[in-house]
Amino acid sequence: MRNSKEILERRKQFVPNAIGIFNPSTAVSAKGAIITDAEGNEMIDFAGGIGVVNAGHCPVPVVEAIAKQAATMIHCSFNVATYDLYMQLAEKLAGLFPHGEHTKVMLTNSGAESVENAIKIARQATGRPAIICYGGAFHGRSMMSMTLTSKVGYKLGCGPFAPEVYRIPFPDYYHYNKGLTSHEFSDLHLRELEDFFHSNVPESQVAAIIIEPVQGEGGFNVVPEKYLKGLRDICTKYGILLILDEVQSGFGRTGKWASYHHFGVTPDITTCAKSMGSGMPIGAVIGKADVMDACKPSTIGGTYPGNPVCCAASIATISYMEEIDINDLGVKVGNIVKDRFTKMKERFDEIGDVRGLGAMMAFELVKEKNPFQPDGELCKKLIGYCAEKGLIVINAGINGNVIRVLSPLIISEALLHKGLDIIEKGLEVLTK
Repeated sequence: MRNSKEILERRKQFVPNAIGIFNPSTAVSAKGAIITDAEGNEMIDFAGGIGVVNAGHCPVPVVEAIAKQAATMIHCSFNVATYDLYMQLAEKLAGLFPHGEHTKVMLTNSGAESVENAIKIARQATGRPAIICYGGAFHGRSMMSMTLTSKVGYKLGCGPFAPEVYRIPFPDYYHYNKGLTSHEFSDLHLRELEDFFHSNVPESQVAAIIIEPVQGEGGFNVVPEKYLKGLRDICTKYGILLILDEVQSGFGRTGKWASYHHFGVTPDITTCAKSMGSGMPIGAVIGKADVMDACKPSTIGGTYPGNPVCCAASIATISYMEEIDINDLGVKVGNIVKDRFTKMKERFDEIGDVRGLGAMMAFELVKEKNPFQPDGELCKKLIGYCAEKGLIVINAGINGNVIRVLSPLIISEALLHKGLDIIEKGLEVLTK
């Protein structure tokens, strides 16, 4: 077996340089909240496959379900022959994420594909072309999802982008509160959205507004509750569909099946993926039945969505999540991380903000306590320090200056604190 240095050298030789690398480590096996590298070193995993393994690496019931299904039927295409696994998963998702009186579900291969289909569905359901998205958003790297994504570093040289996409500022309270209360701040942004309809695109032409209730790559910015409720009211008022992207924030990460469950809001469409399959490539578009049924034949679907092995993995993952009460684990892990990060903020002036929801927690590194002086260099050094000490952690934010935690939610308290100790020690060493 090749060692880490050899593996990374082979990566340079055969893999395009443009494929990102968050962390200078290798992996040959993983279990629970531990990844083992090519030298046999155990690494505490605070990245979780970028939010994919909320239920942990290789949970036994999921591994068994994958093996059993792979021996039975790997693929036939749901369009060619209907199999019950697809229906079992769709029914389960409709129950966990009800969208009004009648909910329908289509399965996909990824979060980006979920977003692509959500936009197609919204445009057909409304007969309108325009889509509104947000600054700081990340929705994927396929053409429409890349257009919706905000960070320019993800889209350099990839244009021209999809037409009829309009971007408005995310209600980012930390950076732009201007001394307003959260309610006043929300009211201001909602008024600006109404003004946007007069100055940029008329509401009668807007098919959907898509938003992450907790931004992922954007830096774990949490939408103010009043804003999301007001956004729901505006969408209803003008016949605009509200699409909530829960790809990173779903399945226990925030202490709920979906982060929007914290806000008492029902979307028209929700996009899911990542942790719903414990690492198998699967996603979903979940929506109100009349919206989902507005599509013309063959405008949605594909060869692989709802692959039998992926369906079996997702069904087993969700069942396991229910068994271990994944939402309660999300609350417990989130409370520990938030408490530790808050105490770190008191120690280190370099931490400008601690934010998140449930176990989707992060802190932002800045210079001179200034929200507008991001310290991406310190963030990069901290990630490197953590890697040397046996902790995998990744960044976020448009300036790469946010440390985010996406550890498996089954992580033990001892291991969680050990990882947090490494982060705190790294800050101590690097900020002397």
